[in-house]
Amino acid sequence: MILKKWEQLPEQLRTDAVRPYYEHLKKKQGSLVLKRIFDVFVSAVMLIVLSPVFLVLAVAIKIDSTGPVFFRQERVTQYGKHFRIFKFRSMVNNADKLGTQVTVGNDSRITRMGKLIRKCRLDELCQLIDVFRGTMTFVGTRPEVPKYVAAYTPEMQSTLLLPAGVTSLASIMYKDEDELLAVAEDVEKTYTQQVLPDKMRYNLEAIENFSFFGDIKLMFMTVFAVLGKDYSK
Repeated sequence: MILKKWEQLPEQLRTDAVRPYYEHLKKKQGSLVLKRIFDVFVSAVMLIVLSPVFLVLAVAIKIDSTGPVFFRQERVTQYGKHFRIFKFRSMVNNADKLGTQVTVGNDSRITRMGKLIRKCRLDELCQLIDVFRGTMTFVGTRPEVPKYVAAYTPEMQSTLLLPAGVTSLASIMYKDEDELLAVAEDVEKTYTQQVLPDKMRYNLEAIENFSFFGDIKLMFMTVFAVLGKDYSK
């Protein structure tokens, strides 16, 4: 995971707002290499070890509702590249065409099995495939759909210097995001004007403080958060 040269970056990233974040990451090339080695090795091992879990989830999803096992949606990752993310399907088929592109706590599109796997964060388990492929990394800014990336400020574009992540401090702080949006009068407006800017504040700070061992620490924090620990207090 080596940064491109400044002149090779996409035009939207070659700005004065992005430059400080780029210069900081440029000094962390060793950590970035370790980050990629860690991603490949750990994701490969976990894919093998968790393959029986994948099989059980796949069967349960197919029995519970019609549609594919995986939900594949276009997201944005490093350098603004688009990719189709892997997630175990937790909603009815074609749910993204039946409502907003963010999910609320009482969303009627969520299936019975979906409620369980979302509660345990199992829907994101198959993103190990994306990590192994290099379209994602274990720790980094959560991948947004192109619609929301288009609303990024010049500074927010800095988060596209690195691959999108499975988890981040923003994800931990907003682990109950769907419940927050469930009480919003205008879900899209609340997300784009309140939730997204605050999440991006955490993400930008994460780039400023990036270190390989900091990523390892955050992965443990994610496990504890899923088990119920509240880091927002």
